[in-house]
Amino acid sequence: MAIINFGGVDENVVTLEEFPLEKAREVLKNETIAVIGYGVQGPGQSLNLRDNGFNVIVGQRKGGKTWDKAVADGWVPGETLFEIEEACQRGTIIQYLLSDAAQIEVWPRIKQYLTPGKALYFSHGFGITYKERTGIIPPADIDVIMVAPKGSGTSLRRMFLQGRGLNSSYAIFQDATGRAKDRVIALGIGVGSGYLFETTFKREVYSDLTGERGTLMGAIQGLLLAQYETLREHGHTPSEAFNETVEELTQSLMPLFAEKGMDWMYANCSTTAQRGALDWMGPFHDATKPVFEKLYNEVACGNEAQRSIDTNSKPNYREGLEKELAALRESEMWRAGAVVRKLRPENN
Repeated sequence: MAIINFGGVDENVVTLEEFPLEKAREVLKNETIAVIGYGVQGPGQSLNLRDNGFNVIVGQRKGGKTWDKAVADGWVPGETLFEIEEACQRGTIIQYLLSDAAQIEVWPRIKQYLTPGKALYFSHGFGITYKERTGIIPPADIDVIMVAPKGSGTSLRRMFLQGRGLNSSYAIFQDATGRAKDRVIALGIGVGSGYLFETTFKREVYSDLTGERGTLMGAIQGLLLAQYETLREHGHTPSEAFNETVEELTQSLMPLFAEKGMDWMYANCSTTAQRGALDWMGPFHDATKPVFEKLYNEVACGNEAQRSIDTNSKPNYREGLEKELAALRESEMWRAGAVVRKLRPENN
């Protein structure tokens, strides 16, 4: 483990240099990794582990679309693809990668297979942090660990195939075997992490829920829509409004500040753009900081988790979700975006 200074603050991180893939394989050479769930994180993590030479099986409900997807990805029924209960029985490390709602539903069926010495692995701190609400309370004689890639399973897989790594956090909630740290670091390397930084289950879920509802998804959509609407209401065309709001951000500016930071992106824009950005970042900060404080407090007190549990457990949840996503997709801004994407040179 290395101590790296991030902006004046020291943090513990693990890199491939100090914990190479060969070491990870050695740590897990006698383990069977059972990946439960083949939705958001399951495919990327399981395929990366398999390609990296680990002993991996997948547990998924037979007969569904995700079972068929697993078969299409090369998992063989009866050999590397099993019903959830059988995979849990066979695995020494159970990667519990179902959705938060599905974790609550399936927990009574799988906890009997968490026998002494096994490891229960999460990629989100939700189920454990809010265990009084979820009912997910592991036995005391197993390891409980987490590797949380900082992105979707799709991004994790794409970056792996490009020879890159997606940064991940890791945490140990329970070390019953004395091997929890080696196990979690080896798994983090195995799933394709760029580097691993230390956290706790609680810190992970607080930051994750805040980030998803904030700049990663909720806030960014709200800000984009507000600017798009303002431009349209003042007579700008859909194409102009979308290009100035979304296309320039994602295709031109985000790659620049991802590469070397916001100041470098500013330096590669006009002096007029620089001046305006520096002048207006303060008002935007002041306007949104109270919203972020309210959001964080709602996460910390458990209200946001309870809303998710209550909503996601409704029988018609999927139907309602599809209607909301369809409304987003069919809004003028994103219909304009679909046209703009088709007009990109790489699509012609």
